[in-house]
Amino acid sequence: MKMGSKSYLKVLILCLVALIGSSHAQLQLGFYTKSCPKAEQIILKYVLEHIPDVPSMASALIRMHFHDCFVRGCDASILLNSTKTNTAEKNSFPNLTVRGFEFIDQVKSLVEAECPGVVSCADIIALTARDSVHSIGGPFWNVPTGRRDGLISKAADVLISLPAPFHNLTTLTTLFGNVGLDVNDLVLLSGAHTIGVAHCSTIATRLYNFTGKGDTDPTLDSEYAKNLKTFKCKNINDQTTLIEMDPGSRNTFDLGYYTQVVKRRGLFQSDSALLTSSITRSIITQQLQSTQTFFLEFAKSMEKMGRINVKTGTQGEIRKHCALLNN
Repeated sequence: MKMGSKSYLKVLILCLVALIGSSHAQLQLGFYTKSCPKAEQIILKYVLEHIPDVPSMASALIRMHFHDCFVRGCDASILLNSTKTNTAEKNSFPNLTVRGFEFIDQVKSLVEAECPGVVSCADIIALTARDSVHSIGGPFWNVPTGRRDGLISKAADVLISLPAPFHNLTTLTTLFGNVGLDVNDLVLLSGAHTIGVAHCSTIATRLYNFTGKGDTDPTLDSEYAKNLKTFKCKNINDQTTLIEMDPGSRNTFDLGYYTQVVKRRGLFQSDSALLTSSITRSIITQQLQSTQTFFLEFAKSMEKMGRINVKTGTQGEIRKHCALLNN
């Protein structure tokens, strides 16, 4: 090969490497080390100052992270307000009970005061979810940063992409697979139901009209169902009453959720669905062996979830206000 050809080949290879690198930009730990070195410290400080007073907010923030990542990736699209011409994700039915928007806004304002236009709302969601869960004694996981904020938020996307409380295992597995998560991730991320509450409206049909004949879902433990109907969700039209997803320890990140599921007392049909496969049952059994193991495995799945379809490099933008596009 002639020298000219070698030089041409070298240039071509370098161009290809650069192209691949730009289209597969990676998140990295400490992304803001130089551009906003105090960012993660500011976020953690705010979390530690407020979550102990309202520990239920930890479940709200990790739920927000989940709902954001499954729709268009982890790009803070869930935070955008609707406009006259567009109904945004936050106004879709599954997101009407999502909480924590004001919390994120407060964190964003503090970070903006330190480093204007540098730290994305998407990274703030991811870091706040991790720090809030860890602050109540839950697992710690790595949150590599460098996400950028998305420009599109459509309510219709939510119903297509987001796993629902009434989904069976086949549908759940498909929706998780659509975003690069496997059945192991499904079982582990479901473990987040060990904290938080749900509205009676999410299980009303399961309790009172499962097949349209005024019946109760037979996969739900009969004593538990009776208890729920007697003391919690007293009628099918109850829209406001809250129920603990892990009774007795809704603010403690532990193995209680899996214990409830094994007893057929998982609140949602999607919880009960984890018992319909030998594979998912086996994963639950493994988690029940050790809290430490659960924490480690949960951490891996959370970091994996936090990478779903992220926007990096020159994609998207860094919003000044999380609920509004810059332009």
